Amino acid sequence: MSAANLIDGRAVAGQIQGELTQRIAALKSRGIQPGLAFVRVGEDPASKVYVGRKEKTSAELGIVSGTHVLAESTSEADLLKLIAKLNADPLVHGILVQAPLPKHIRQEVVYASVLPEKDVDGFHPVNVGKLMLGDDTGFKPCTPAGVLELLIRSGAKTDGAEVVILGRGNIVGKPMAAMLCQKGRHANSTVTICHSATRDIKTHCRRADILIAAMGVAEFVKADMVKAGAVVMDVGVNRVPDATSKTGTKLVGDVAFAEVQPIAGRITPNPGGVGPMTIAMLMNNTVRAAEQSIR
Repeated sequence: MSAANLIDGRAVAGQIQGELTQRIAALKSRGIQPGLAFVRVGEDPASKVYVGRKEKTSAELGIVSGTHVLAESTSEADLLKLIAKLNADPLVHGILVQAPLPKHIRQEVVYASVLPEKDVDGFHPVNVGKLMLGDDTGFKPCTPAGVLELLIRSGAKTDGAEVVILGRGNIVGKPMAAMLCQKGRHANSTVTICHSATRDIKTHCRRADILIAAMGVAEFVKADMVKAGAVVMDVGVNRVPDATSKTGTKLVGDVAFAEVQPIAGRITPNPGGVGPMTIAMLMNNTVRAAEQSIR
């Protein structure tokens, strides 16, 4: 893997965490330590791994974190009671409810129950609305915010750029489009969202200056779908069979990396691209929430 055109998410996440260390020190000098509460319902293996990584990064930065683990059978009412308790706790500045939730719990009700000023995931309707309006006082969802930060710090030109986003989900696709189409710095793009009902996706992709793959289909983006010199951001996380692996599987993105890398102007590896940025932006949102709590 040549490093010449790679956008190194781990390195950029490290830069952001270094910047956060100074802001956390400034907060501590005023007697405030950022606090982050994780809520996990059930024993989903991937959720345990994700929360574990977030806890580790919190500890490294000096953010106080605590994880509340509830049984799979927990009722929606009991989960909402816990969130109400965390909402009322002045030492908790950010609350993250880890997805997926059990089927008997309505995800939209849970996300709306977290106070907007503690919604460091950026999923509360108030924060979603602020994002659509271009109001920067809200919290942006961590993964698309991380993609935007990678674009900014790698020098990608968004002003007037043709951006094609593969995927219309509420976590990445829609908020990503909202961020990039705003009138303002590091945005001002012409955005197309493609999805499962889009006709001739290849034609849309081939005109993209910036192609963002977030549809959850393993290695969907092939070389013949990418314009020479395009910036390619791979958000996908897919587990596929791999006979050479101890587990019998491996993780791949939505981009066929080996064949696309030689064509792309810049490209994120996967892993090591967007993933580390999601956690870095969660930490950034938490520190912002702590800062805003004293204004």
